Amino acid sequence: MPAPQCASCHKARAALRRPRSGQALCGTCFCAAFEAEVLHTVVAGHLLPLGAVVAVGASGGKDSTVLAHVLRELAPRLGISLHLVAVDEGIGGYRDAALAAVQRQAARWELPLKVVAYADLFGGWTMDAVARSMAGSGRSRSCCTFCGVLRRRALEEGARLVGATHLVTGHNADDMAETVLMNFLRGDAGRLARGGGLGSPGEGGALPRCRPLQLASQKEVVLYAHFRHLDYFSEECVYAPEAFRGHARHLLKLLEAARPSAVLDLVHSAERLALAPAARPPPPGACSRCGALASRALCQACALLDGLDRGRPRLAIGKERRGRDEVGMPREQERVRTPIPEAVPTF
Repeated sequence: MPAPQCASCHKARAALRRPRSGQALCGTCFCAAFEAEVLHTVVAGHLLPLGAVVAVGASGGKDSTVLAHVLRELAPRLGISLHLVAVDEGIGGYRDAALAAVQRQAARWELPLKVVAYADLFGGWTMDAVARSMAGSGRSRSCCTFCGVLRRRALEEGARLVGATHLVTGHNADDMAETVLMNFLRGDAGRLARGGGLGSPGEGGALPRCRPLQLASQKEVVLYAHFRHLDYFSEECVYAPEAFRGHARHLLKLLEAARPSAVLDLVHSAERLALAPAARPPPPGACSRCGALASRALCQACALLDGLDRGRPRLAIGKERRGRDEVGMPREQERVRTPIPEAVPTF
C-alpha cells in the first residue's frame, strides 16, 4: 500500500506519522513543523531575548545536536548568537568519541566551541577517579549523581568563559517526565517545587537556563536528526546502566504504552504543581565556599567534592548528607528549619 500524500504540502509522499497527532508528513514538512514548534516555545516562553549570547550545552548526543542545529536555523529570526560548550568528564573510552562528534559539528556549522574539563575545574577529579573512589561502597549508581551535579557546574563555568548571557540544554519531554517521576518516587518535594517551567531565571548570579526542546518527544528528536542527516554520538555512558533514571525510564515506557499522552501529562503536571506552604523548601542562600546558590552551608557541588577530598564520597549523597554540614557536624548546628509535615500536593 503506497504512502499517503503529505498532509501539509500535498505534493510529496508522507515519510512518517507524527507520534502524537498521527499527522502524515514528508520529511521536509516535519522538520519545518518541528522548528516552528521550538520557535514558538522560545518566543512564547520569553526564553531568549533579542541580542542574547547563548551557550549551548553540547554533549555530542542526539538531543544537544538537534538543539544546536535548530537554534542555528532560528538564530537570525531570534536575533541571538551561539557558542557550543562541551564538558570533558574524564570517562575513558567514552568521552573522547563524543567530543570528536562535537568538534565535527562546530566545524561544520562554523560555531565557536569551548571545552571545559572536570580535571581542571574540580581539583584533578575526573569521573573515572570518582568511580574508583566509590568502588566497594555499594553505591556505584551514585556516579550519575556526582556527574549530574558537576556537569551542571562545569556548563555554567564554560558559559561564563565564552561571555554567554544564557545557557540552553537539550532536555526533551521524555527527559523531563523521567525527572518528575524520579522526584515523586524519591519524595523530593524541593525538586518537585522547582521542577516546572521551561527553565530557571538565573537567581543569585547564576546564568538564566532554559530547555527549548522540553515539549518535544524523544521520538521526534530522533526523527528530526534522521531527516536532517545530523552526525551525533549514540553510545550510552559506561556508568549509565547503574543509574536510578533507568528504572524511571522503564516505568515511563510502560505508562506511555497504556496512555500515549503520559509523557506530556507528567511534564505539564510539574508546571502546575503547587505545594502547601509548609511543604515548600526555604529560599536558597549562598554557598559558603563558592558563593553559588545553596540550600545548605555548602552547595551540592562543593559538598560532593568535599566528601571526595576527605575520602568519604558518600558524605553528601542522600541520607549521608542529612544531618551533616561542611565540617561533618550535626545539621542542627547549621540551620534551624521548620519540620515539614506530610502534605498532599494540589494541582
